[in-house]
Amino acid sequence: MLVIFIFIDGVGVGKKNPNNPLSENGWSFFTEFTGTAGLDESNDPVQTDKFLYKPIDANLDVEGLPQSGTGQTTLFSGVNASKIAGKHYGPFPYSTTRFLLEQESLFHKVIEMGKLPVFMNAYPEIFFRKAAKRDRWTATTLMTRSAGIELKTTKDILKGEAVTAEIRQNIWREQLGLDVPEITVIEAAERLLRAGETSDLVLYEFYLTDKAGHSLNRAYADEIRDLLNPFLKYLAESISENDTLVISSDHGNLEDISIKTHTRNPVPLLVKGETSYFENAESIADVTPGIVKLLKESN
Repeated sequence: MLVIFIFIDGVGVGKKNPNNPLSENGWSFFTEFTGTAGLDESNDPVQTDKFLYKPIDANLDVEGLPQSGTGQTTLFSGVNASKIAGKHYGPFPYSTTRFLLEQESLFHKVIEMGKLPVFMNAYPEIFFRKAAKRDRWTATTLMTRSAGIELKTTKDILKGEAVTAEIRQNIWREQLGLDVPEITVIEAAERLLRAGETSDLVLYEFYLTDKAGHSLNRAYADEIRDLLNPFLKYLAESISENDTLVISSDHGNLEDISIKTHTRNPVPLLVKGETSYFENAESIADVTPGIVKLLKESN
């Protein structure tokens, strides 16, 4: 059993209106799960033996706007980090919650059962210099390093064994001046599927959705949505019927382009494969436990 987990930063289930780039016909890959081509609050939850869609809570019984640090720590540990911190906090993991990623994360749990996780995102050298200097790692990179897994670099990109944060590798070329080839979203998705041939859990993080939500720029938001759409569509169509695809987020943002902040909207949980392990999920704290139980019982 392979689980591919796609974490999309800053995507909530918002209203069906012109301020929501994901509404109407904005996200055609969503048709695979619900029969509709838009993600908004008008969609009814769906669960069959192979498909699940439901909005899940990201507020975690804490007032204020959810943030990436506590939200992602919760998502990747299965423990309510906002409750521990006493607030929502971001963008980096809060000091009193780091232990969840350093000792009790999804990756730690997968390794403890004798299985192999892989984090497919690669990072340029400048990222490592800045993170090491400040000792400020994102939730996914802190989890990966703490689990004893090396983060992927330019070397892995050149070998076709990693994916950049913007999928096509174009920003590495255009903004960082790195000599890496531009690839298609289909080629990027294929890298995840290939990684699954030697791994049990494949994780990929896409953060440009959150950046687009903060931008208040509808054209940019549409561009990022349309970049992600065929990537997700290909994965949903191509994953083996014996494996499971999980897609979720940490907080809302992109679904309301009229405001610069995050939202208190629920976030989507999408599953293709073994849906029964996620049917009782109510919040982002329930995603990791579902993945862990699925992998444990697939022995």
